[in-house]
Amino acid sequence: MAWYDEAVFYHIYPLGLTGAPKQNSYGEPVHRLNTILPWISHIKEIGCNAIYIGPLFESVGHGYETTDYKKLDSRLGTNEDLTNFVAECHKQGIRVIFDGVFNHTGRDFFAFQDIKQNREQSQYKDWYCNVNFGGNNSYNDGFSYENWGGYDLLAKLNQHNPAVKDYICDVIRFWVKEFDVDGIRLDAADVMDFEYMKALRAVANEVKPDFWLMGEVIHGNYSRWANEGTLHSVTNYMLHKALYSGHNDHNYFEVAHTIQYVGGMVGNNLNLYSFVDNHDVERIYTKLSNKAHFVPVHVMLYTLPGIPSLYYGSEFGIEGRKERTSDDSLRPALNYEDYKDAVDTNPCTKLVAALGKLRQNTPALCYGDYKELLLQNTHFAYARTFEGKSVITTVNNADNDAVLDVEAGNSTEYVGALTGEKVSAKGGRIQVKVSANSGEIWLPVEMVDASFEPVKTVVIEKMPEPVKVVEEPKKEEPKKEKPKAEEPVKQPKEEPKAEPKAKKVVVDENKAYEDMTVEELQEAILEKMRKNGPVTDYMIGTVRENTHQGSLINWVKSFH
Repeated sequence: MAWYDEAVFYHIYPLGLTGAPKQNSYGEPVHRLNTILPWISHIKEIGCNAIYIGPLFESVGHGYETTDYKKLDSRLGTNEDLTNFVAECHKQGIRVIFDGVFNHTGRDFFAFQDIKQNREQSQYKDWYCNVNFGGNNSYNDGFSYENWGGYDLLAKLNQHNPAVKDYICDVIRFWVKEFDVDGIRLDAADVMDFEYMKALRAVANEVKPDFWLMGEVIHGNYSRWANEGTLHSVTNYMLHKALYSGHNDHNYFEVAHTIQYVGGMVGNNLNLYSFVDNHDVERIYTKLSNKAHFVPVHVMLYTLPGIPSLYYGSEFGIEGRKERTSDDSLRPALNYEDYKDAVDTNPCTKLVAALGKLRQNTPALCYGDYKELLLQNTHFAYARTFEGKSVITTVNNADNDAVLDVEAGNSTEYVGALTGEKVSAKGGRIQVKVSANSGEIWLPVEMVDASFEPVKTVVIEKMPEPVKVVEEPKKEEPKKEKPKAEEPVKQPKEEPKAEPKAKKVVVDENKAYEDMTVEELQEAILEKMRKNGPVTDYMIGTVRENTHQGSLINWVKSFH
């Protein structure tokens, strides 16, 4: 048992929340991080006891093209501001983890700049993957290199290079010494080298008791990344998808199947990082066809196995739609003053606060074994049992109230955490009413003390007020030379060609995965899936959507 097993996370994208400029002028620090300080008490009030914040460190744009791992982004302030922020969180009983962008750097990073200047003579030419001085890139540097996601802005680090490994390990030590951080979320962990991650885990074990490493993994067998040797946990994207689509399609079978499938991967002793939205995907309030499903979705987020995380602003029920060329609407600036009374006035916030506090005070929701009790398209019930006591969750995605008859466990009486309703067990079962598009958590009466106060009925029917965006005040500044973001070289336009007809891809079983094309890797993954059971259209879609070769190689290797 560690602090993260009992954590409820609040996820902050700081450049967005604070309204920082999209491009970094590398000018004098602006202390925007300090504007997040008032949010700490709000975060605690809604039942969160941990913060995942990032990216934080000096970069030229969105934060994932790191320029300096040891300097807070000047758009956010100074290292002293970050030290004070973490200290204030700790003072209020909140742990903090940073975003660790260790798979790639930006082009302004010192090692890349040295390669640009000294080319073949650079001592850092082996810090990046496949640097070729006979090639070129979209910035016309006169050499090519491997990037992440097809973006030359993000130069992929050579994680097999001991010097790179040592440097990043020292960065982690620096973050702990300088800022007292409690853990790291590894960006793009699903394309990282496993020996590299093992080195990071060794440092995590060294720097601080219960220092937590969590990785961003979208596809594959999660246990390949999350285990005793590499990471403590990974992002549960499978559950993320199931929670919103299972409600939109009135199909709790999808959710139940996902829980069983993921549980079969990782077992009962590993908590994955659960979420319904984040800085890369649309807001849950936007994705839900029926806004009232905000209630059962969050009831499940906080009661299913996993470590729940709330993305900043979603506790207010704000919208955020993903756009083809920009994620800005997913990462808005918010003014704390506009939301400081939300726990009392906003039904979404009121619900989330109750669920957060309930999970913190109910060990069965952190450590309890999961058992499915009842499953229908529109009704679902399950138990989390710890030390002989079962907490029962019932959810209903239908437009009508439902009466459910479920197994009761060892207790003779239960009380609803949200409604305060009491029910008695008869013959080892309880019969409970679950309101339309709602949910309830049934606690054994012996778990409830005199201070217990139910939330009462929480109804989410209408859209919340539009997001209020913080406007950065305009001010006159003395003119000075500002570095401009590099412009990639524009290639001449080509006439559109007719799309070739899809060809069946034949996989050579004797061919190394590293030598396969993206299409061959996709087909190899599908073949392995077919051997394990029926392959749905959704499963095929997730494979076809992934066009990152490194991620596909790790995915295909993750099958047992």
